[in-house]
Amino acid sequence: MASVAVLLVFVLAGTSHALIFGAKEKNKITVGRVSVLNGGNVTSLSELGCGTWSWGNRLLFNYDPSQDNEIYRSYVLLRKGGVTVFDTADSYGTLDLNGRAEYLLGEFERRYQQEIELDDNKNVRNNPTSLFGSAGFLGQQPRPLLQSKDQQQQVATKFAPYPWRITRQSFVQAAKESLKRLNQPQLAIAQAHWSTSNYQPLQEGAVWEGLGDCYDSGLAQAVGVSNYGPQQLLNASRRFQERNVPLATAQIQYSLMTYQVATQMNAACDEIDCRLIAYSPLCLGLLTGKYNLDNLPRPGNPRRQLFRELLAPNSGTQGLLDTLQAIASEYGKTLPQVAINWTLCKGTVPIPGCRTVQQATENLGATGWRLKTDAVGELDRVAALVKKPMIQNIFQTR
Repeated sequence: MASVAVLLVFVLAGTSHALIFGAKEKNKITVGRVSVLNGGNVTSLSELGCGTWSWGNRLLFNYDPSQDNEIYRSYVLLRKGGVTVFDTADSYGTLDLNGRAEYLLGEFERRYQQEIELDDNKNVRNNPTSLFGSAGFLGQQPRPLLQSKDQQQQVATKFAPYPWRITRQSFVQAAKESLKRLNQPQLAIAQAHWSTSNYQPLQEGAVWEGLGDCYDSGLAQAVGVSNYGPQQLLNASRRFQERNVPLATAQIQYSLMTYQVATQMNAACDEIDCRLIAYSPLCLGLLTGKYNLDNLPRPGNPRRQLFRELLAPNSGTQGLLDTLQAIASEYGKTLPQVAINWTLCKGTVPIPGCRTVQQATENLGATGWRLKTDAVGELDRVAALVKKPMIQNIFQTR
């Protein structure tokens, strides 16, 4: 999945906007794209995405609305770098901030598109003797630059199968409510947030049929699932195939701290031509190297006790972090960049969270290169030695 060059398509001539106006290349795209074989109209995804779990989450990530401007700046960096996939959920946001992530995602994209249009108009005004002239191409009025399909935002939102969502129509309604918060006409991917097969198997049918109805009614271009294991993924796939509904993606917690169980999903996804999404590729921040037993998340944050257990002596985690550091130094990269690149090498689309410009820069720096086979093998080896791996999502199925 090689890096791709900047390609801003002009609506009439199909020519690079930067070349037409002689403008300086400003938005270098470094993030490549991967194909989706069973995605319907979703034929490809950016090889790197962004998870928005932290947008609105006070409990785990200390979110405050005052951070929104910084989050937007990081969003712009990701978009300019070629990231199009943004994973979110109707349940993201703590208490009164429920749905905040979807709301911000819609607002950010509108603001971003407005700024692109302003820049385009400014370029036209500043280049009156360009190929188009003041009257536009061949005497026509100038038209706004359209993004190529490959650079359009792709929102993949998840619907929580709450106990009161027991009918297929309730999931269609959930999609409409998400689109209202996003202020957009259609989702790229409508996803089940988790399977109910472990505790309310009769509700699972409503989940699947509801997602299929979202696709049939044009609310989504494709569907996906989250926290499904190989067995339940194949069960869902059979039903979607019967309805001719494209099951584009399946996402699970996938990182070096979950390697011992996560890789079982690769073969299952390959079998049904489904693209595997890796959420929490940095294990809630543990694989950034920022934390140790003397520097844990603040008191009251659930990650504090979790990290204390994961970093306990003889857990094997410190050996993994030491190996990450050695490989990062060898490649001239950072720990999180190596950890994310490892998930890329495993054929997944990682969706690390991002709330700051620094994090956006870090995440983008994980693309455009690949770990060599020996480095991937060494990381596999030490990951298999971890005695206290990251706990699985409570709703994860087999």
